[in-house]
Formats: sequence, C-alpha cells, structure tokens
Amino acid sequence: MQFVFETFLEQLSESVDETDFRDAMARAAAAFDLVKFAYLCLPPRAPGKPRLISNYPPRWTAHYLSNHYHVIDPVIARAQGGQCPFLWGLHYSRTGLSEFEQKLFDEAAAFGIRCGLTIPILDKRGNVAAMSFAADGLNPALLRVTERYQEAFRFMATCFHICVRRKLSADRVVNGVQLTPREYECLEWAAQGKSARDIASIVGIRRRTASFHLENARKKLGLRTRMQAVAQFSAARTGLG
Repeated sequence: MQFVFETFLEQLSESVDETDFRDAMARAAAAFDLVKFAYLCLPPRAPGKPRLISNYPPRWTAHYLSNHYHVIDPVIARAQGGQCPFLWGLHYSRTGLSEFEQKLFDEAAAFGIRCGLTIPILDKRGNVAAMSFAADGLNPALLRVTERYQEAFRFMATCFHICVRRKLSADRVVNGVQLTPREYECLEWAAQGKSARDIASIVGIRRRTASFHLENARKKLGLRTRMQAVAQFSAARTGLG
C-alpha cells in the first residue's frame, strides 16, 4: 500500500499534462484491480467547460462532453450535494430517474460503465469535482475497495484534484501572462527557495532545462532578473500583486 501511494504521489509531482495525470491515476487504480476511472471537475462558472481526465473509452467521453451530460448526470448531481463516497449504478441510485438520466445510464452501459464508486471533492476554493471508479458489474474488486480502502481513495482523489488544479488550470496566469506548465512549476519551486539545480532534481529534468524555463518565465513577465520574477510570482499567488 505504501509503495502504491509513494509512486502515485511521485508521478503526480512529475506530471505536466493531462496524459501524465491520466497515467498516474490509471496505474494507481490498477494496483487495486480497478480498470476504469474518470475525474470530472465542474466549471467554476457558466458557461465554462468541465475538465475530464479519464481512461474511459474516448468515444464515450467525447459523447458525454459534447452532449453536456455533466448537467444531467445524477452521479455528478449527488457528488455536488455531499462529501461521502457512494456506489451507483445497477441496483444503486436507479430509482426515480428521469427519461434523460435513464438514457445516460443506458448509453454508458454500452461502453462497459454500469456501476461504480464516486468520491466527491470540494476544495477550499469552492471548486467541485468527482473521482469515479467504474466497472461493468459489481465485481469483488470494486466492493473490496469500497469496504477497505475508501479513505485511501479519498486521499488520492484529493491529491489528484489539487495537483491538476495547480498545474493545469488558468491559475498559471501571473499578472495577466500565461505560463506553460513547466515554466509555472519551475517558478513555483524557485519561489520556495530552490535553485535551478534543486528544481532539476525535484522535477526530473536537466539543470540547463530548469534554467531555460525560468528564463522564459522571466522574459514573458518582462522583468530584468529571476529574483524579480520570483517576487512577482509570489505576490500574485498571495493576491498582493
């Protein structure tokens, strides 16, 4: 268990795009014999688009997003209303569904998504998200996770959400300047007092590459020195810039 968590957290810290995050969660879930997962973060305001990171069949996720199913999905609706993990599908939460909700479940079932465990996520900024682990049926692995590892998966889901929010969201904008994931990450470590050598070791890149990203960030911000870039970044993060 500890090895799974350590590996998962290391992969999250090294992730810079959706593919990295998807692979990190898929690998962790597979250690618990769970095959399918989906992370959905709702837009903070209308008419924003939800962020979906998943290893569900691409045809299904594209269909789900294009039809704005997150608006009518009863699983997401329940996740918005509480913080306790819950089972859904099959004999769970299928009573009282509207015609559209039933259609959604039936369409998902065609892709092997018939039931699952969903973990609601509500962070301190008021962002709402959900991490779901799905299966074609209530297999022993899914029930075992629900009974034995529920708290562990709540922790993993929260860590995943926080890392995605920090690295992939529009929060990478500093004083109106959009930074790349790597530029933002390197500047973030520099703001914590880390040198280019330290950052290279932490992130898993060369020192020269870390310096390259820091310099790019400095130039984009229109500043003369790296220290000024770090100071501006820190001020923006604390709301003082």
